[in-house]
Amino acid sequence: MVVVFEAYAGLARRVLAGPARLGRTRLVAVDGPSGAGKTVFATRLADALAGETSDAARPPVVHTDDLLDGWDDQLTFWHRLEEQVLTPVRAGRAGAYRRYDWTRRSFLPAPVPVPVAPVLIVEGVSAARAAAVADLTLAVFVTAPQPLRLTRAVTRDGPGILPELRRWHVTERAHFAADGTEARADLVVDGAPDLPHHPADYYCRVVSGRGRDAGHAVR
Repeated sequence: MVVVFEAYAGLARRVLAGPARLGRTRLVAVDGPSGAGKTVFATRLADALAGETSDAARPPVVHTDDLLDGWDDQLTFWHRLEEQVLTPVRAGRAGAYRRYDWTRRSFLPAPVPVPVAPVLIVEGVSAARAAAVADLTLAVFVTAPQPLRLTRAVTRDGPGILPELRRWHVTERAHFAADGTEARADLVVDGAPDLPHHPADYYCRVVSGRGRDAGHAVR
């Protein structure tokens, strides 16, 4: 396996130069297992995209965890994302969804608006699933070793989530294997690189000969 450090700014430019497939919007999916570093990658790419636009507008980022109706909705939330976000944006209309509160275990009443923008980032487990392929400008798969991913999740959410988290890991592994997500991704990213670099500006691309592309981020 070969790893290459690349700039978020360069990836942002390639996304903006890529085809819009969700109506007039370029949809970027940031997928990968829990704790791999998807949220960090999505945040830094959104910042880079804002830096590459004339109005410095930051693209909306939708986190799939906000759409889940609890732990048992790990993969079955998709209809909610499609109906509330993807369908209206595809038609040139703003979308909106209600964020799930994991403490209250219910959806909050206030809608979260999703404006029509040049780029929309959807981040979370199964974001780049096969059902999304026709709409995607870029599919990213973020990886990291399982022990580190488990440690990150427990540090973030506390040891009380361990029983549910272990079940979650089993389900996501089965999904990725059946869906072929990593092999189909345009870009595979190492979410825990151990080489020195400036993490706010650079990410680590994994080149392994898998997937549609080992050298081009946008189809």
